[in-house]
Amino acid sequence: MQIILNEFTKTVHKRKLGSSDRHTVCGVTRLLAPDKFQPISIELAAVEYNANKCGRCFDGEGGY
Repeated sequence: MQIILNEFTKTVHKRKLGSSDRHTVCGVTRLLAPDKFQPISIELAAVEYNANKCGRCFDGEGGY
């Protein structure tokens, strides 16, 4: 699974399938600068950033 981390909000998003850039399932990255996001593993995001999962990208999670 492709995960994108928003470093500012410390939230991870699912990368939109078939997208060659940083577009996400929820679409939030369309409106923000690409330098605010980085591809990352879900494990690293949890350990290094204590990141939360986006509620729109992940079922059963909190979020926007």
